[in-house]
Amino acid sequence: MSILKLQGGDATALIGGTSVFILLLLCVVAHKKQGLEKTTSYFIQGFQFGFKVFGPVIPIAAFFYLGDSGFTQIIDDYLPAASHGIVNDLGVGLAAVVPLTKGIAVVTLAVVGAITGLDGSGFSGISLAGSIGSLFDKAIGGSTATLIALGQITAIFVGGGTLIPWALIPAAAICNVSPFELARRNLLPMAIGLVVTTIVAVFLL
Repeated sequence: MSILKLQGGDATALIGGTSVFILLLLCVVAHKKQGLEKTTSYFIQGFQFGFKVFGPVIPIAAFFYLGDSGFTQIIDDYLPAASHGIVNDLGVGLAAVVPLTKGIAVVTLAVVGAITGLDGSGFSGISLAGSIGSLFDKAIGGSTATLIALGQITAIFVGGGTLIPWALIPAAAICNVSPFELARRNLLPMAIGLVVTTIVAVFLL
């Protein structure tokens, strides 16, 4: 890939073909005359596992797109022209009604980041956190980078595969554990991490 500068589909095809070749070679070495038959069996098992693990990605994508701009594409253009999607609008509305001090700005941005992470993406609200952080910086004279980083970290903490069960489904399926149980066990350490991060951000402003 490096020498031929392969990217995208070409690189994927090279990796896939190499994997198939290695699988075929190992099956022939390990199973002798039954090598080709075993190769087919392993292929079937692999596809079954892939569908089992990544099948739940469909509802995850649904939460993501309904919370973001996909609402207008799927349902219709019922949202206001200035809307950023249902989830992001919740964050904007919260930020608009809270009086600003450094402490309140930090807490508000953390909550906004957490709300935008509820769609299970962890990254869809980064642009919103950036714009709100910039506005708060102009109002309180703090550090724009600190505010924006806090919003991004909070969104990733909540929605990036840590606290939201539908964002945990692929990892939970691979490990054969319940995504809800995994989210429950993550709740306390991640809540502590969010609180500590928010407090530190107040002192960094």
